[in-house]
Amino acid sequence: MLGPQLNERQRRAFAASEARTFGRGGIAAAARACGLAENTVRKGLLELDQAPLEAGRVRKAGAGRPALEDSDPELLDALRALVESDTRGDPERVLLWTSRSSRNLAVELTAGGHQVGFRSVPKLLRKLGFSLQSARKTLEGKQHPDRDAQFEHINDTVNHAITAGQPAISIDTKKKELIGEFKNAGREWHPQRQPPAVNTYDFPSMAEGKAIPYGVYDIADDSAMVSVGIDRDTAQFSVAAIRAWWEQFGLLRYPKARQLVITADCGGSNGNRTRLWKTELQTLANDTDLVIVVCHFPPGTSKWNKIEHRLFSFISKNWRGQPLISYEVIVNLIGATNTSTGLEVHARLDNNDYPKIDVTDHELAAVNLTRHSFHGEWNYSINPSTN
Repeated sequence: MLGPQLNERQRRAFAASEARTFGRGGIAAAARACGLAENTVRKGLLELDQAPLEAGRVRKAGAGRPALEDSDPELLDALRALVESDTRGDPERVLLWTSRSSRNLAVELTAGGHQVGFRSVPKLLRKLGFSLQSARKTLEGKQHPDRDAQFEHINDTVNHAITAGQPAISIDTKKKELIGEFKNAGREWHPQRQPPAVNTYDFPSMAEGKAIPYGVYDIADDSAMVSVGIDRDTAQFSVAAIRAWWEQFGLLRYPKARQLVITADCGGSNGNRTRLWKTELQTLANDTDLVIVVCHFPPGTSKWNKIEHRLFSFISKNWRGQPLISYEVIVNLIGATNTSTGLEVHARLDNNDYPKIDVTDHELAAVNLTRHSFHGEWNYSINPSTN
């Protein structure tokens, strides 16, 4: 009862006073009763005969092993010399990191006459301003000179549409997923020592199929619809997902819509050079009587597409650590995704087949496409055909 109320010095003093009271055999008895080592009780007996410490102190001033860099003033300089050649990082930032392992650095320091263990190396590196980090995907390759201008153009186009009460959507295909007992990144709560069992290998040949989630994110409404395909990611599949969103949600939310603004990546099934993408959008424009305005993100900047960080990131969090054993599980997990800010997600399974389709020059020429004055290869409108 008394032990938790005492600091380490007070516990030694209490045990020592009891041992002295017991007399012969008191050290062993006090050690057993207090749960301390006999040497700890002996140390307490010595402290009873010494002058008390200053108020608030538990140990004498200067107690403890001196810091390695104090006992070896050249240690930090030697460590810095070892890692300097392999240092990475932004030269304008204080924070650095190294690719050398702690064990190798400890071996080299010891060989140079500096006795240090590998467990001490990380502490020394932190004092030098280093930290242990992993690589971060930030390099986007060669940047287009009009990259920022295109971002501004997309932003202005979307803002004008939303202000006018017109729909604006962000679209993309999420990473394809294998169906079966495969490991999914992340962790979830489970009873102790009862993690879900999955296959040792994740070969595609072992899968029961593959899921292709294609998302349509309504930027103004903060809602989305995800079509889970089972065949292939083609432009026909992409436009079918957009059509499904419009028929089930867009038409009801925007009954007075005259145009539909779409922001998309430059590659994939909705790429700016994909012929089938344009011919399928022409069919959609004809069926909905909407002017479809498309703005593509510059090459290598797909991560800036709003659907990536407003929808796909939350889907990944929602199904983390859970094996995607069936299409039903995937659709249910996607549909259960939500955020504290009010994101609403709907999911559907698209069982249709999407074979490869070649678009002829004549079919492409029939698309009622108007390129915008600013980078017409990225920004264009497709009007309903008058034929």
